[in-house]
Amino acid sequence: MIHVLIERNIAQDMESTYEDVSRRTLQQAYQADGFINGETFKDQNQSRRRFVLSKWRNLLDWQRWHRSARRKEMMSELSLLLNEQEKVSILEN
Repeated sequence: MIHVLIERNIAQDMESTYEDVSRRTLQQAYQADGFINGETFKDQNQSRRRFVLSKWRNLLDWQRWHRSARRKEMMSELSLLLNEQEKVSILEN
């Protein structure tokens, strides 16, 4: 089992749009093979800095989702709302 931590910095005045698109992206992930669960977090000191922490059955399942057409489609919309490219960290126990 692995955890994936994604850090995103939202462009100014895009928070509400980001919330909508991010929620839809996470809903799509719930349908991906090997997805176990996911949570979103907001940095208390920097309100435009967000984190997504998801749990996957294994690295292969995550990689399949990460490369999937469905995620790429959602990311093409989401990336327009970010100041910079998202940062992905793969974590294991």
